[in-house]
Amino acid sequence: MTLTVLYRGLALLLGLFLSACAMQSNANVKKSINLQDVNLPQPNILFIYTDDQAPWALGHSGNKQAITPHLDKLASEGLYLPNAYATTPVCSPSRAGLLTSQYGYELGIDDWININPKAKTLTGHQFGLGLDSQYETWPEVLQNTGYHTGIIGKWHLGKEDKFHPTQHGYDEFTGFREGGAASANPLLEVKGVETKHKGLTVDVLTDYAVEFLKRNQDNKFALSLHLRAPHYRFLPVAPEDAAPFADMDIQLPHPDYPGLNTKRATQLMREYLSSVKGIDRNMGRLLAELKHLGLADNTLVVFTSDHGYNIAHNGMWHKGNGFWLLNENPAGTDNIPTGQRPNMYDNSIKVPTLVRWPNVIKANSVNLSTMSNLDWFPTLVSLAKGKISKDNIIRGQNFVPAFLDENVILSTDYYATYTTLHQSLTQMRMYSDGKHKLIRDFKNTGRDEFYDLVNDPQETTNLIKQTLSAKHRHVIANFDRIIRQKMQNTHDPVLSELKPHTEQ
Repeated sequence: MTLTVLYRGLALLLGLFLSACAMQSNANVKKSINLQDVNLPQPNILFIYTDDQAPWALGHSGNKQAITPHLDKLASEGLYLPNAYATTPVCSPSRAGLLTSQYGYELGIDDWININPKAKTLTGHQFGLGLDSQYETWPEVLQNTGYHTGIIGKWHLGKEDKFHPTQHGYDEFTGFREGGAASANPLLEVKGVETKHKGLTVDVLTDYAVEFLKRNQDNKFALSLHLRAPHYRFLPVAPEDAAPFADMDIQLPHPDYPGLNTKRATQLMREYLSSVKGIDRNMGRLLAELKHLGLADNTLVVFTSDHGYNIAHNGMWHKGNGFWLLNENPAGTDNIPTGQRPNMYDNSIKVPTLVRWPNVIKANSVNLSTMSNLDWFPTLVSLAKGKISKDNIIRGQNFVPAFLDENVILSTDYYATYTTLHQSLTQMRMYSDGKHKLIRDFKNTGRDEFYDLVNDPQETTNLIKQTLSAKHRHVIANFDRIIRQKMQNTHDPVLSELKPHTEQ
């Protein structure tokens, strides 16, 4: 397959999804179903959460370079949501939003929690920061409903005991509280004691997940498996996961981007895809164990990620706190040092998302709704028949109707935020209706971006740098009003720093 065919195909597929979403308001689709008419049993829940997995890092997405047969099979047995996304394209605020259904800045968590004294930061380390237990989480609601809850793997929502997963509704925790962990021979907290393990981290964490399923096969359970992969550094991986990519003719996106370091980009892509294959291999183990234990039919399996990723896309790599991947980096500024590329690209925001529940969710179905990480709280609580506290703030919506009928479109726009604090200083807020996207950086003049997603789904051309048509000026003004209204509705602290009608 040639480079042009591969990425033209991926761009066409993405464009179709975006166009379909944008046209849903005119399409003959169902808008809702009455859940009171549907009597669903309480399922077991297996929530698999990878770290830095791109929306394109899935064979089912159309990327033939991604070798994910087990995940592709999971997609064929359930529902694929190609427009699922995270409201912040970096780990800690995204994970906090997943648990609470609130934006990171509402919880005091804007960026990844930096407690590594060796890590650079422009605003200071955050040794005492974490997710306060005053905020209700969906594991807490499920725990109160009678579920045995567990989390295995990455936490990254505070290292102090008061932020411990068991303070947020998890009956048990096996993993690491910090954000970083090695891809092999990890140091994991097991029953409150840090223990050194041998082996690949993705395999070790899956071993613990299999053991959890065996112990709780007779209980109503909700297990969160938060894998460390495919987070950088990607290596080491198992030989069988690296082998297919050793001699693969790696095709890069945007290979003609001026000054792209194609040698490094190719190596990063090779290593990244091998890490993704390690995830897939372990998903095969986990799903086989569900079947072996007779749990497959009554277990809701969710596979998603905390945010997306870029490798060579638009000349950069990494996530929302991205890095240039060029032979010579552009000049930096006081707020954005050289080498940094903070961004809100779709590849940073969107996440691969699969949901399977045999005999309930239609096999091989696709729902084009824009589902955010904030939607998981009301969705999982609804399925578990739990009760959310009356004074709780829930920003997300219940997606069960969309799970039950792929033609139910619950949302077609998406809103995301990211205030970077460590590698750069920004105040990015983004809104898209599926056809266009506006990104405002309220801290840095000249960094606004505007994309025509229908004709440019890979976001290669920032139209705000060109002479704008009257139509585009109207869209930008409308999107700016929407962004400010969303900031106001969610008590965004950045809003207080802005003049009401000043164009940034």
